[in-house]
Amino acid sequence: MRRHAPSPQLGAPRRAEGDATLDITVHNGRVERAKLRLYPPPNDFEAFLRGRSYTEPPDITARVRGIWPVAHQLSACQAVEAACGVEIGDALADLRRLLCCGEWISCHALHIHLLQAPAFLGYPDALALAGDHRQAVDRGLAIKQAGDDLIALLGGRLVHPVNVRVGGFHSVPRRAELAPTAKRLRRALDAAVSTTSWVAGFDVPDFRINHPFLALHSPARYPIDRGHLRSSTGLDVPVSRFSEHVVDHRAPRSEVPHPRLDGSRYLVGPLARYALNSGALSPLARQAAVAAGLGTVCRNPFRSIVVRAVELVHAIEEALRLIAEYAVPREAAEPVAPSAKETVGHGATEAPGGLLYHRYELDSAGLVRSAVVMPPTVQNQDAVEEELALLVQANLKLPHRALAALCERAIRDHDPGVASSARFLRLRIIGR
Repeated sequence: MRRHAPSPQLGAPRRAEGDATLDITVHNGRVERAKLRLYPPPNDFEAFLRGRSYTEPPDITARVRGIWPVAHQLSACQAVEAACGVEIGDALADLRRLLCCGEWISCHALHIHLLQAPAFLGYPDALALAGDHRQAVDRGLAIKQAGDDLIALLGGRLVHPVNVRVGGFHSVPRRAELAPTAKRLRRALDAAVSTTSWVAGFDVPDFRINHPFLALHSPARYPIDRGHLRSSTGLDVPVSRFSEHVVDHRAPRSEVPHPRLDGSRYLVGPLARYALNSGALSPLARQAAVAAGLGTVCRNPFRSIVVRAVELVHAIEEALRLIAEYAVPREAAEPVAPSAKETVGHGATEAPGGLLYHRYELDSAGLVRSAVVMPPTVQNQDAVEEELALLVQANLKLPHRALAALCERAIRDHDPGVASSARFLRLRIIGR
């Protein structure tokens, strides 16, 4: 496969991850408010896209956001292709799904073994965890490597893949090029099943959330790369109707969006995907879920680590299926040209952290007039704050350090893009 250099116009991205501050307001022993701030805050970078060619959003969004570049690229491609009236064929769509599987495998393996597991087992960071659980950490790194290899092969490189384009890919692999990756994935599949058994035994707090769930849904396919919108409250509509149901309720002069689903706080992510699609899991993933005692719906966010492990099994099994059935597309990309009029396109994928939505309005020359990018972290913000308020209320008597550690675990359950497994949260209690 050819390797393609990134656009020289794009500089190094500012990653959407970092430290966090949680302010808890308490009055007469009752938690009145929880305010979570992530640093740096989510980038309002849609302005970067205005005036750009319709071919540019996949590369720009992948680099500016920094995390889940594959999901951003493919959501952007879907939106642009929809605006141009193009739907790519099954062979290219399956290759994109395979690339998404690579990102799921890499991100889930990292999140489980290096970010969530240390906190569950009482270690300050992943390095300390490796001292006593070297086999588990090595297993996680081996699984992650299999996903990384898949991203590098199909995406042209691991960091900010450059092989994806509107209409398909710049180049596609031969069947023989996928054989070594398939061999690593087969080893990773056994390791992922072992990981599910491992994390299912973790001691978790007894805690339940009741927010509506929102995820993609596709008949007979667990949602990864495409689908329509489905919620636990009965919503079932095309992605093009996202903005009819998800509306920004931000306060005046606030720069941070506060989206609500039909007026309610809601959650996207592994718990939502699993609750709305568990029947479409691969055979081995369904077995792993049953063995882990998940049931068909999980509403304990502290058990999201188990759901991620089950999804890890599914992503590997799905990747192996796609490789086994792979037929080299006749062309690496299908032609995509702008319409001779103003058009709007919508796209969505399931990033490892949850539903990721893109919307682009193109003018008659194919230039971006407006853009909306709604990442999972932004969608979950209000629901996570409410969850933290309830969690702190139930544990207000804990020492400050223990309470901060509990809140860190709860925040990390929703994968807000905090890269370090070490302590990242500054907890401030205002009043008592």
